[in-house]
Order: sequence, then structure tokens, then C-alpha cells
Amino acid sequence: MALSVGDTIPNVKLTTLTTEGLQPVESGEVLGKGKVVLFAVPGAFTPTCSDHHLPGFVMQADEILEKGVDRIACIAVNDPFVMGAWGNAQGTGEKVLMLSDGNGAFAAASGMELDLSGIGLGTRSLRYAAILQDGVVQEIFIEPNPGKVDVASSDKVLKAL
Repeated sequence: MALSVGDTIPNVKLTTLTTEGLQPVESGEVLGKGKVVLFAVPGAFTPTCSDHHLPGFVMQADEILEKGVDRIACIAVNDPFVMGAWGNAQGTGEKVLMLSDGNGAFAAASGMELDLSGIGLGTRSLRYAAILQDGVVQEIFIEPNPGKVDVASSDKVLKAL
């Protein structure tokens, strides 16, 4: 069943790429404390994700953080090196934490899997955004069409904060 308002996010192992190298983290640790805006994309470097979804959150990061948000995080079923390179290419800096769900454990445990095997991309994550408070979903915006960014956009999240 897909994440919904009132659910606690699953606690699974994720990875991020830091200046010191690969850093394993627990989702409950990096997403479960304070107010967090989490958004998920089907794939790093894909057209919609690179042209619209991630750039929106990067451009509006300061406004989002000014609303009392402690962290903005992007998660995708991609390896941590790809997520790190994508973050660098998009200029995320310290504004957006890039999380690798390399094995799709978070997507599966949260019921947010997207089967793109028909086009050779395997199992990925649905496109969505969520506002979390201490790991509990306060608001969730699941994109009905993963090729578009309407419902799960940074604008929608900002308006909801």
C-alpha cells in the first residue's frame, strides 16, 4: 500500500555520496527528524526529472527552508554515484540531500514502486513529494503521470507549507 497521510516512513538503508565517499544512512535517521520535504523521482538524468522536478526544488530551496523545513531530500532508485553526479550537475550543493535507494528498498517498503521494465528501466520510484514531521507523512503529492511534474512540484509543496 502506498504511503499516505499519517503513515510513518519505512526505516531502510540508503546511501549518499559525500566528499569523504559513500555514506550509508538510515531513512529514519535522515528523514525522520524534524520537518522534511522529501521528493522522489523515477530516475536521475531523465528529461522530466532533470528539466523540471529537481530544478524546481533547487530554485525554491531557500523559500521552502524559510517555512521551517529542516531538510529537503531527493530520493531515486539509482546508485549513489549517479545521484551524486546528478546533484553536482544540478547545483544542489547543501540545499538538497541526494539519497540513493539503489536496491529500491525504500520504494518497495513505502509502496511507491513504479514498474518501468517495459521501457528497459526496471523497477523505479513513483514521482511524488511529501511533507514529513518526525518521519510521519503530513502531506503527500503523488504524480498520476510520472512523465509530468504537476501535483508533486516544488510550487505545490511550497503552497502547502
